[in-house]
Amino acid sequence: MKILIADDSRAMRQVIAHMLREAGFRGHHIVEAADGQQALQAAHAESPELIISDWNMPTMNGIELLQALRSEESTTPFGFVTTEVSTEMQQQAFDAGAAFLIGKPFSAEDFRVALVDILE
Repeated sequence: MKILIADDSRAMRQVIAHMLREAGFRGHHIVEAADGQQALQAAHAESPELIISDWNMPTMNGIELLQALRSEESTTPFGFVTTEVSTEMQQQAFDAGAAFLIGKPFSAEDFRVALVDILE
């Protein structure tokens, strides 16, 4: 499976990829993007089967990315890994079509629970 990870921190993209492996999801092809605009371009070029995105990024934030994809009728599973997990943000994410929202700090178990139905 091809997974797109969008986060403006390269270190965080690597941590998320590591957490996926720690959660038991190994052997997936990881594509990285440093902001929402790059992620949108990568989604078009790479056709990932899962997108994991930060919420706050330059150029285009995560919710704008999700909204852009859904306006194109993309049904690719999409989830957030973010420091902000207020009730309002969770509602906005799910209303826009997100499959999950994982708050930072996170564990491999958080990824296992959020992704078990998507990656198996």
